[in-house]
Amino acid sequence: KVHSEVNKLSKKEYTIIMIGHKGHPEVDGTMGQIDENSPNSEMYLVENIEDVEKLNFLNSNSLSYVSQTTLSMDDTKKIIDSLKKKYPEIVGPKNDDICYATQNRQDAIKSMVKDHDLIIIVGSSNSSNSNRLVEIANKEGVESMLIDDVDTFNPKWLMNKKNIGISAGASAPEVLVKDLIKKIKEHTKVSIKELDGIKENIIFKLPVI
Repeated sequence: KVHSEVNKLSKKEYTIIMIGHKGHPEVDGTMGQIDENSPNSEMYLVENIEDVEKLNFLNSNSLSYVSQTTLSMDDTKKIIDSLKKKYPEIVGPKNDDICYATQNRQDAIKSMVKDHDLIIIVGSSNSSNSNRLVEIANKEGVESMLIDDVDTFNPKWLMNKKNIGISAGASAPEVLVKDLIKKIKEHTKVSIKELDGIKENIIFKLPVI
């Protein structure tokens, strides 16, 4: 989705600002795509408000922004607000590039922390959205950890814990969560309660070929 949006903007000769993390595959791939296919277009990466403050464009009428899809609205709101304040004419995507699945998971963790004394996140260690879930729980004072392989699960984590919350990064397969639950059952008796989340029924249109 970001690739197609960037293609449209580059054809209109917009200077594109990408909100994301340096080294993320999607960011590197998108910026590389511009270098290869649109050498006359310009694209800049901003990771935080400080990066926005360093921007200096004389023609703000041809500015646009896109976002790494695995960032949530919470992650990008301040940056987007800063861009719009500095460049009021900047153009954003018609549909949010921000990953609704990522935002839903962050909202779920925020609602879980009050009822759990341990939260385990299933996801890759190099996944920014998975690490963000751990960070949110820890910030709220709830012990949290990230695992990408059930074999790394340590039963000692369960000591003195009564309510354990399990969630996963946006790209983690559901089978990994089920495998973790099986692993926990090997060490203690459990009562499973599945929490209702936001129904994800957004449909993205296929690009016109």
